[in-house]
Amino acid sequence: MSRTIMVGLDGSSESRAAAEWAAREAKLRSLPVRLVHVREPVPDPLAQAPLLGAETQQHWSEQIPRESAEGLRSRHPGVDVTTVHVEGRPADVLVGAAEDADLLVLGSRGMSGVGGFLVGSVGQAVVARTDVPVVLVREGEQATDEHGMDPAGIPSAATSFRPVLLGLDTRSPDDTVIAFAFEEAARRGTALRVVHGWNPPPYNIYGLSDGVSLYDELTQKNAEELSDVLRPWRHKYPAVEVSEEACAGGAASELAKASREASLVVVGRRIRRSPFGAHIGSVTHAVLHHATAPVVVVAHE
Repeated sequence: MSRTIMVGLDGSSESRAAAEWAAREAKLRSLPVRLVHVREPVPDPLAQAPLLGAETQQHWSEQIPRESAEGLRSRHPGVDVTTVHVEGRPADVLVGAAEDADLLVLGSRGMSGVGGFLVGSVGQAVVARTDVPVVLVREGEQATDEHGMDPAGIPSAATSFRPVLLGLDTRSPDDTVIAFAFEEAARRGTALRVVHGWNPPPYNIYGLSDGVSLYDELTQKNAEELSDVLRPWRHKYPAVEVSEEACAGGAASELAKASREASLVVVGRRIRRSPFGAHIGSVTHAVLHHATAPVVVVAHE
């Protein structure tokens, strides 16, 4: 299969937001978009009901992706949009369909009154099981949300992209995750903001040694480790402006706060071949639920 950006589509407002984001990303990457509409099998007794008969099911399964594709083509000229209908369990179908895709994009319902994601069971299952980068886009996501403010202080697609935000663990940095973040920043012509959160030890670290507190020593050490990890990437992407932040405290909370000024948040997920099921990690799980910008989870060994 040729390279593509795949979108899980179910007709909801959040999945339509995901499709819009995918079309904008497709234009940046010069790739086509493939809308995958998954229809779960209806139990026989319900399938015989007048409003849930085979003809009605077929009508909706065809109408939703067709209308979505037509809308994307009109709003994003030049982006090739195709559709496919598949019957089965959504998580299973999406994981299988995304194997040859560059990205899988899913919608995620925003929490009412609180900035952030409410990630459903399908989204979490897909993120945990697929090796393809998965983007979660919140309901109501618009092109202007990715950009800065115009002179009047209003978000505008005419302004430059907001920075890409990368959550990085210096203890186990992965080239796949870092490269993804640098590439996204380069495509957008914007800066990359890298946040590394570290937890102070559970004992008093404010005592002085030679006039310097242990806290200050740990702060400096973490900042140096972050710079060491990023140094070769700065040379590889000289056009990308990079800011580094080694923050004392939970990485998830720092990333959630920083996401308010980001166009995209990039986090990693270690692939675990475990008989007890897949996991996405505590930091990534928290970021998915509380970030206010689209979040991409990049799987890595």
